[in-house]
Amino acid sequence: MQPVTTSLLSVVVPLYNEEDNVTLLTQKIHESLVGYDYQIIYVDDFSKDKTKKVVKDLKDDKVHLIELKKNYGQSLALAAGIDYAEGEYIITMDGDLQNDPSDIPQMLTYAVSGEYDVVTGIRQKRKDSLVKKIPSKIANFLVRRVTKLDIKDNGCALKVFTRDIAKDLNLYGEMHRFITLLAFLEGGQIKQVPVKHHARNAGVSKYGLERVFKVVADMMLLLFIRKYFQRPIHLFGISGSLMIIIGIFINIYLLIVKFGLGEDIGTRPLLTVGMMFIFAGIQLFTIGIVMELLIRTYYESQNKRPYRIKKVSVGGQVK
Repeated sequence: MQPVTTSLLSVVVPLYNEEDNVTLLTQKIHESLVGYDYQIIYVDDFSKDKTKKVVKDLKDDKVHLIELKKNYGQSLALAAGIDYAEGEYIITMDGDLQNDPSDIPQMLTYAVSGEYDVVTGIRQKRKDSLVKKIPSKIANFLVRRVTKLDIKDNGCALKVFTRDIAKDLNLYGEMHRFITLLAFLEGGQIKQVPVKHHARNAGVSKYGLERVFKVVADMMLLLFIRKYFQRPIHLFGISGSLMIIIGIFINIYLLIVKFGLGEDIGTRPLLTVGMMFIFAGIQLFTIGIVMELLIRTYYESQNKRPYRIKKVSVGGQVK
């Protein structure tokens, strides 16, 4: 198959205790990218086995090894690799051989077409345990329902990015699981394609049920960023105003009871509830104002604009 681009490709692979997989993975990447100009960027996330030694022993000019000073997690390992990458197209994948590098050329055809900024895989006949499948399906469902982004498999690590969209991603926490959503929030056009998925070749999975809670927390943060990052006062201000109004109505009712009916209200729990609503509402409203000022400072101090322009045309010609 003829290469679909002559541009440099950067294959970014985070590694953590993958000494038994990295040699075969390197071989498969070489076999899949025959005729392409590419670099393989392995990011060792402070492995406890011989992963670094195995990579160095490859003595392969196309292989670049980034060694992190401590275990930062997959998101920051990916970020380090993407920051280092020099390619026009940046490809991400896992180091456990569950992703198949032979799918990369097919995905590149869509990225090179210019219509898409991100090409992401949908794992066919996924070879994972229910411990990984069920939380993944729940997260995919929630993302589709809340964000209206119809991504069937957010957890697939095999993706192809254009350079500009990849370099603008801000990865932290467990955000690598929502990297497609992050690209979408940056204005990226997304294409999904079916890809192969294999059982783990060697080693053990680093996935545990505790990550489900981290993923949910990161997703909630992403949803806040998507809807309210540029207008936090709309979230906190409206919520605060509603709480203040509820608190005022409760206290008006208590005043009627006190002075209209002559009943004692000093020991009523409702009085405490009414005051709590008012104070909480004032706090939320204040938070909204402070965050609004912080957002303005964020954009103005860095000379950033709250929008991104894809292209400019003059007289029908792209400028």
